[in-house]
Amino acid sequence: MILLKNAKIYTMEGSVIEKGSILINDGKIEKVAESIDVDDKEVEIYDFEGKIITPGLIDAHCHLGLIEDAIGFEGMDVNEMTNPITPELRAIDGINPMDETFKEAIAGGVTTVSSGPGSANVIGGQFATIKTLGKRIDDMIIESPAAIKCAFGENPKRVYNEKKKSPSTRMATAAELRKVLYEALEYNTKIRRGDDGKFDFKLKALLPLINNEIPLKAHAHRADDILTAIRIAKEFDLDLTLDHCTEGHLITDILAEENYPAIVGPTFGHRSKVELKNKSFKTPGILNKAGVKVAIMTDSPVIPLQHLNMCAALAYKSGMDYMEALKAITIYPAEILRIDHRLGSIKEKKDADLVVWDKDPLDIQANAVYTIIDGLVIKNLEE
Repeated sequence: MILLKNAKIYTMEGSVIEKGSILINDGKIEKVAESIDVDDKEVEIYDFEGKIITPGLIDAHCHLGLIEDAIGFEGMDVNEMTNPITPELRAIDGINPMDETFKEAIAGGVTTVSSGPGSANVIGGQFATIKTLGKRIDDMIIESPAAIKCAFGENPKRVYNEKKKSPSTRMATAAELRKVLYEALEYNTKIRRGDDGKFDFKLKALLPLINNEIPLKAHAHRADDILTAIRIAKEFDLDLTLDHCTEGHLITDILAEENYPAIVGPTFGHRSKVELKNKSFKTPGILNKAGVKVAIMTDSPVIPLQHLNMCAALAYKSGMDYMEALKAITIYPAEILRIDHRLGSIKEKKDADLVVWDKDPLDIQANAVYTIIDGLVIKNLEE
């Protein structure tokens, strides 16, 4: 058992505990209180006087382990650019947990991510939600598949226009997606009727999406692409997350009415293409204040994962409420990823995934002194 005491605790559920304790047993949070009495001989005690504890940070959209650090083509496993429809691809078969970026994520307090294929294809494949600690991906999985990735806008039309094949327009992107979704619906109906027809690997991969077991994870920057994603999701009665949602602030009233969650980012850095011309750190706060559930993401390696708290800090600086900015990298991504029964807040029976900060986690000077994953205490730097 492990006792963390005398820290300021941001539980993300209820009020902040100004000076409290957390008891960890067998990788789970056993108790959270202002004071916890234990037998010192049986418990490993950490006195975190003057420190702040938050839940482990969660990035709901990145490519961790699929674009390896400083390698180039050999470590580039994020896009299979040979077919615009590849729902059968599984992120877990391409993620390399031995990549240096996992260690950097942990050192930045990021304990959970949803990682998966990129946006070259109309359907890129299956995202996986994983812990950032481990050597074997099979032991790190929280949910796989966690979502089916699809992409609207510039990327798929650019990639396949260069190959002189569909899609080379936004119309064709939507048509390619509709076509395979209709095929998946028909395939699903045949299976339910007991039809022993021809097995289809691609369509089978789409069944969890069609049956609302997982969401469609829609890459969409521009306002019209966001609305196309919503149109198709409603047409096929799909669960949906709006990933990037760069121009979401231009259609706030519509998004508030439609009530799909937004995973916003990567906002820091250069506007590298036309559809990013309106990106702003004001977007998360504007959407959040309108009632849209917002998570902030890095799209790592676009922004290195260890800077997830910096992204939240810049959203706060640009008008987002302080606690909402913290929730946008903890409990809100957990809820969007459907893992809030285990993660995202400091609560009894949840996984003991925690971060100990030497100062305000939204202070650009803050360090994650300790990161705790499944009760394992990792010391990131000397105090």
